[in-house]
Amino acid sequence: MSKLPERRELRADLVQRRRQLKPAERVAAAQGLRQSLEQLPEFLTDEHVAGYWATGGELPLNLAIAPMAERGQTFYLPIVTKSGGKRRLTFAPWTTGEDVEANEMGIPEPKAAERIIEASKLDLVLVPLLGFDRGGNRLGFGGGYYDRSFEFLREQPRPARPLLVGVGYDFQELDAIETAEWDISLDYIATDKELIDCTGANA
Repeated sequence: MSKLPERRELRADLVQRRRQLKPAERVAAAQGLRQSLEQLPEFLTDEHVAGYWATGGELPLNLAIAPMAERGQTFYLPIVTKSGGKRRLTFAPWTTGEDVEANEMGIPEPKAAERIIEASKLDLVLVPLLGFDRGGNRLGFGGGYYDRSFEFLREQPRPARPLLVGVGYDFQELDAIETAEWDISLDYIATDKELIDCTGANA
């Protein structure tokens, strides 16, 4: 799985499977995800929570984040920025219905992004993924955006702030993902079926 062609093939398979989900299956998964996330106390109480705009069949966050404003929480979406020639993520507040504009990769970002904050200022981050294992290892799209943006966590005892919570469908679970030294592990994984605690694996 660590070899590039194998990873590429695995990513393609997982993307294809995700895209084949029927709308009703996606809605049911979004409901299941909300139930899983609400088992995590920090998700209900942390003030600064970041997520993602679901594209390409990713598990939608809309049902999970809907009650956040009533709880006094702020939800953020990532914005791709260039720093030192490398792309990383910063984050801007966003609420349902606010304007977005597509970035160069076609992913919507908040349009009025005056209040951008750094990754280190967040309390909890919902991280998209293509595959995961129960050790908290994540297979992403291969761009390294999240690993670069949260590399400061590598030097800290985990769990730390922000708490990293991977989000994916139950069928995206893999037996094991071989990691590289730059990979940043997840503290929890929330699927449409369960909340998986990976903090023991990261300790």
